[in-house]
Amino acid sequence: MTTPDGPAPDPSRPGRPGDLGKPGKYALVERERRFLLGTVPRFPADTAVREITDRYVTGTRLRLRRSRLPGAGAGARTELKLTQKVPAASGGAVQGLITTFYLSEAEYEALLALPARVLRKTRRSLPPLGVDVFEGPLAGLVLAEAEFESDEEAAAFAVPPLAVAEVTADPRFTGGRLARTSPEELRALLAEFGLP
Repeated sequence: MTTPDGPAPDPSRPGRPGDLGKPGKYALVERERRFLLGTVPRFPADTAVREITDRYVTGTRLRLRRSRLPGAGAGARTELKLTQKVPAASGGAVQGLITTFYLSEAEYEALLALPARVLRKTRRSLPPLGVDVFEGPLAGLVLAEAEFESDEEAAAFAVPPLAVAEVTADPRFTGGRLARTSPEELRALLAEFGLP
């Protein structure tokens, strides 16, 4: 079940909503910071590119992802993943717990039957950032994110000069929320940051 602010707390987990407790055997702590960009930056010609289609499964904390790395011949590759994200209560760099399973094509196709909201974007690598240029209803939105191994590393990271604002703590810029955002809502959201 989802709430207006995202997935509902898992009633099977002890503790307060958003209380992560200790990572399990397969779940990892996800640390990332997100930044809103006003324009698409210039990329070197050899920049790694991924074409991503995310399906946020209705009523769950699950995301089904197809990530395609374009290329000729053996250079082209597709990754298929099912990810569960358990959000943290705080709005900092610790986003929550993340568990990812890599899927076969048959497994991915079977899960496509689940109702979901779809989000499409192209991700380019601009180390240490991944820059997402959104498509479809979210055309015009450009976000960058950086991932970290420790809280200290996340805290020490300087806001990139190309960022209009840091939106790490703004739930409106999470994938699950963006998948439900209309073009009109996106225009209003970007206008809050002085963007057309």
